[in-house]
Amino acid sequence: MREYSIPALADIPATASLADMVTRRAAEQPSAVALRRKAADGGWENVTTSQFKDEVQALAKGLIAAGIGPGDRVALMSHTRYEWTLVDYAVWSAGAVVVPIYETSSPEQAEWIMADSAARAVIVENGAFETMIADARGRLPALEHLWQMHPGLSDLREGGTGVSEDTLAGRVRAAGPAGTALATVIYTSGTTGRPKGCQLTHENLLADVRNAFMGPLGGVGSAPGASTLLFLPLAHVFARIIEVGCLEAGLILGHCPDMDDLLPDLASFKPTFVLAVPRVFEKVYNGAEQRAAAEGKGKIFGRAARTAVAYSRALDSAKGPGLALRGEHALFDRLVYGKMRAALGGKARYAVSGGAALAERLGHFFRGAGITILEGYGLTETTAAVSVNHPDRQKIGTVGLPIPGVAVRIADDGEVLIKGKTVSPGYWRNDEATRDSVTGDGWYRSGDIGEIDDEGFLTITGRKKEIIVTASGKNVSPTILEDRLRTHALVSQCMVVGDGCPYVGALVTIDPEAFGPWKERHGKPADATVADLREDPGLLADVQAAVDDANNAVSRAESIRRFRVLDVDFTQEQGHLSAKLGIRRAVVAKDFADEIDALYS
Repeated sequence: MREYSIPALADIPATASLADMVTRRAAEQPSAVALRRKAADGGWENVTTSQFKDEVQALAKGLIAAGIGPGDRVALMSHTRYEWTLVDYAVWSAGAVVVPIYETSSPEQAEWIMADSAARAVIVENGAFETMIADARGRLPALEHLWQMHPGLSDLREGGTGVSEDTLAGRVRAAGPAGTALATVIYTSGTTGRPKGCQLTHENLLADVRNAFMGPLGGVGSAPGASTLLFLPLAHVFARIIEVGCLEAGLILGHCPDMDDLLPDLASFKPTFVLAVPRVFEKVYNGAEQRAAAEGKGKIFGRAARTAVAYSRALDSAKGPGLALRGEHALFDRLVYGKMRAALGGKARYAVSGGAALAERLGHFFRGAGITILEGYGLTETTAAVSVNHPDRQKIGTVGLPIPGVAVRIADDGEVLIKGKTVSPGYWRNDEATRDSVTGDGWYRSGDIGEIDDEGFLTITGRKKEIIVTASGKNVSPTILEDRLRTHALVSQCMVVGDGCPYVGALVTIDPEAFGPWKERHGKPADATVADLREDPGLLADVQAAVDDANNAVSRAESIRRFRVLDVDFTQEQGHLSAKLGIRRAVVAKDFADEIDALYS
């Protein structure tokens, strides 16, 4: 059993509240830019700390006037946008609790979350979400209010004009001490049964962001005008903690609600750092590789990629990059790397990655290309960050050191155990699940398998429940193979199978953006679908090459022996992917049972 911890840099007073930031920053720096929001002309409009305070407090007064009391749950269903952050802080200022609902949630999922949380009100982004909730309203006895952002937020502000400043100030404290006052209830993805509501207190969130941004992530936001553009769903704890962290630390925050607008928004917003899940970085790399191949520059890109990886690896050596490598790197910086940085706005030098494992080679490639990805690890139950790599202390391939105030222990069976002020007090109205989630001496059971090295760096090697045991008794961690497979430009998603079977197999889906250029290069009809070509020898040979490369990372007993190309991709809409784009194995296994059987026929 191994254990590692770093002393906390920030202790959270019992009187603290997330809402304090709004008034504190407005008093200290009234004209400082806190956020930027999309203007009518498509540009970016600055929102000062003073403006944000006025908007938050006017909306909070409206909630109070509507009868929302301390501890009441207010559900929020929206894409990532400025109004989400506004509602978050208004609800906290009113002493209430935010219950996020993913914008991709089905009507049944949304109804379950509101029913289980006994939400008294819900704020939705648009008419489609309003209709979804309205259809279930007769089965939600606790639900009293349903507001659409436009014009609902304006109506709320107008309705709160009679609420006094003293009443509002009292509400911030009425929720109770920071360690017990709930800030949010986030429902887990529910891959095995109904989603559970993870309770997070004001202390949980503040302990996480203050220790992370005062410590390991301090260098990310140290530059004047440091900023980020959020595009991950704010219903997920990863994006939520960045929202809170930016506003606490004085970094400028922007929002991108539509992924179709991401590239132009990045170009105009020009963030100094970005955050994403590994699949986003995989898509950026694969897209650049495909464009280079389509322009006849595939060999140049391949050489540039190898140079970036070699340069990054050399940075970790005692000698550093040699003269020849530095010269080659400088050349490709002008030809290739600079263009990739420009696609992110040109100013980003750091990225924060979480939610799943990032392939080590990708980490080296991006650092070599001038964008250092700081990989971290966390769960909803730990208020996101458990550990993260530092700008000045990094080991690519690991998820970094524990953040200050968090202790990590590796149990005898390899499970990662966690303790600290960031750990959730438990699940909403689910005492049994709460008891099952902790050890007898109070450590949270992550369900992940990992290792801690002599310097305290944590590496996650798999999930306890996802470990495959073949018929011969060999334990196989599927994520090692899957992470490597997805780095191939032609592969969109994959799932490794083989539990109780004679060998390891895999289901593979084809990336739709890469499929068109592949057809053109191989002389296939432009209108041919994956279903038409899934047995094509050329396509199978290219996927086999990706499988062979992935197999290099494991022993022969763990290697993929057979695969099946599926004629559809895994999607969130079909329930195959979670919000962080992780595979929901039980759903995929059920929907593609015949394909899995075919691997062993």
